[in-house]
Amino acid sequence: MKIRPLHDRIIVKRMEEERVSAGGIVIPDSATEKPIKGEVLAVGNGKQLDNGEIRALDVKKGDKVLIGKYSGTEVKVDGQELLVMKEDDVMAILEG
Repeated sequence: MKIRPLHDRIIVKRMEEERVSAGGIVIPDSATEKPIKGEVLAVGNGKQLDNGEIRALDVKKGDKVLIGKYSGTEVKVDGQELLVMKEDDVMAILEG
């Protein structure tokens, strides 16, 4: 990957949502919402505190996370749609 986030920013790739309802109905692209799950592809060095120390981020590469529908800034890198966002925009880390 040719992008490296700075400070407390992370790079997230949205995970594809199911396009078939529980009843077997195929949902078209125009009717689907932006996925709120993503995978962390890269993390910055950490958040700089007021005293100058660097606090390591809680998320790490490979984590599956919940993000807001309109969080972050969308960028296209090597043909992939990615999000650049602050760690504070992550609502939860999915485990299991």
